[in-house]
This record gives sequence, structure tokens and C-alpha cells, in this order.
Amino acid sequence: MPAEPTPALLPQAASWLRRRSWSAADRPVHTLLDAKRRTGRTVSVVLPALDEEATVGDIVRTIRRELIERIPLVDELVVVDSGSTDDTAAVAAAAGARVEHRDAILPRLPAVPGKGEVLWRSLLVTRGDIVCFVDADLREFDPAFVSGIIGPLLTDEEIQLVKAMYDRPLETESGAIVPAGGGRVTELVARPLLNLHWPELAGFVQPLGGEYAARRSLLERLPFPTGYGVELGLLVDALDLAGLDALAQVDVGVRHHRHQDGQALGRMAATIYRTALERLDRTHRLKASADLVHPHLTQFTRDPETRSFAAHTHPVTALERPPMRTVPEYAKRRTDG
Repeated sequence: MPAEPTPALLPQAASWLRRRSWSAADRPVHTLLDAKRRTGRTVSVVLPALDEEATVGDIVRTIRRELIERIPLVDELVVVDSGSTDDTAAVAAAAGARVEHRDAILPRLPAVPGKGEVLWRSLLVTRGDIVCFVDADLREFDPAFVSGIIGPLLTDEEIQLVKAMYDRPLETESGAIVPAGGGRVTELVARPLLNLHWPELAGFVQPLGGEYAARRSLLERLPFPTGYGVELGLLVDALDLAGLDALAQVDVGVRHHRHQDGQALGRMAATIYRTALERLDRTHRLKASADLVHPHLTQFTRDPETRSFAAHTHPVTALERPPMRTVPEYAKRRTDG
């Protein structure tokens, strides 16, 4: 029998994937510096941090050394501490960041827990035309996590938001490394939701990644979910507000970070699912008609030869059989019996 044809990405998503996916190496830093000087755009880097004393210092030092002192791409480096009980704030300040405390920003509005709350408040204490968010738990930090994702924003006026894409190895308690085992909530929750309800976004390799940059003029018009749903919410809302062609992604290599336990992942998944439901309800897509659903799932693996991400699309079946008592042959068997 001939093989069934392989499902494809939605045409507009496939076109976007070809045109709006780059590598950090596509835009050398000297090119970015020329563009920054020509346009006068300023860049703020924000690290939301909660008990990250073990990693935040190295990240801050790398950004300051490579992207402020050696090549002046970054104008402002801010760590927003969201109530750490360790020495996160002191370590970040000693490494060269300006430290702001969540509860001191907009004090008339009591803060609530959550990463999205910190990112939202950071807009009040930064001034850059471009705002770049970087998680504070990264290890083996590469400055390309910043320079790579601000690159399209400095060189292309049409781009409004850029996500980093990367490999996420999973390091187990025994020390074993699963090359693509990280991003479990992405694969189990976020990617299916986006592929089925917002198929235009199926080309994003790391839709939940915490490293992304955007123009302030876009961020200031978007609502921010206060918790773990902030990345999915911003991506979906940016699509609605700016359109698919205003979004992009850049390959920055490998992301090493702390992994959370199963229960924490469950809480994260629930929050992300609720964030999606809020947007489906708001846009009347909760009970989606056929033209709003693309019943396929696109996943990504790193091609060992080209070193680029390869897309693999699979059908998502939802065929249901009726109750057996409604099947004539079954009813006849019961009668005959």
C-alpha cells in the first residue's frame, strides 16, 4: 500500500517558518551595533528573579562584560527581585545589575505571586525601546541569548516580538542527560493548544521559552497574565494585535537551566491551560468551527547534519465511535441471542 502523505504545516505557518526563523550568527554583533547607532534604539534587559543566587551573578556579569562594556548593545540591565529569601539581590547588584524589588514598583497595587507580575511591573522601571527578558536560572549563559533575539528588532522595523529557540536537554537526578527531554510542559500542553487553536503559531520551536524580546510599543499594549501563562498569553495576544509577520524566532543554541519536579510542572500546565481558555473564550474560539482548528501537531527536532530545527507534522485524530448499542449489527446480535 502507498504511504499516506505526511501532513503539512498550515501554509501561512510554513511560509512564516521559512521567512521569520534565523540563527544568531545571521546578524553579527557589529551589524547590530551599526543598526543601533543608526536608529537610536535603546535596549533594556530584564531578569525576573526569585531565589536565583546560584546563577544570576554569572548571567549579569556576562551581559555586562560582553554587551555593555565590550560591545555597547545593551543600555540598561535590570534584575527585578520578586521576594527572594536568599542573596539574589545582593549577588545581582555586585555583578553589575540595577536591582529593583517587585513590591516597591507601583506600591499602590499590591503585588501577586508569579513571573508575569514581575515582567509587567518591569515596564515601569525600564526605559528601553526594546525590552529583552531573560530567565535568571540559566547556566552556561551565552550572550547570544540577548544579542540573537534583539537582532531582528534592531535591523527590521516590521518585527515586533522575537522568541529564542534552542535545544533543552534534561539532566536527570542520576546525572544522565536526555538531549531533547526538557520542555515537557511545552510538548504536553502548550504545543497541542497552539497547534489546534492558533495553528499560525505552530512554527514556534519554544513558545514557552523565557528568553524573548519585543518593542516597548507592543508590550505596553498587551495584557500580562501574572503567572506561568505569561509566555503563551503574550504570544497569542501579539499575534492578534500585530499579526504573524511581526513575530520571529532566532536559534541561540542550547539552554541549560534548573528543571522542576512533576507537581510544579502540573501547576504550570494548569495555569497555561487556563490562560489559553481565557483567550479562546474572549475571542469566541472555545467551541471552534472547522476553519479555526487545524487538526495537526508540528514538533521539532535538531537535524544532526544541518544543525537546524526540522519540523515534523502529525495528524491529531478525534474520531469517536458511537455507543455500541446503536450499531445495527450489535442490536441484531442481542436480538438473535
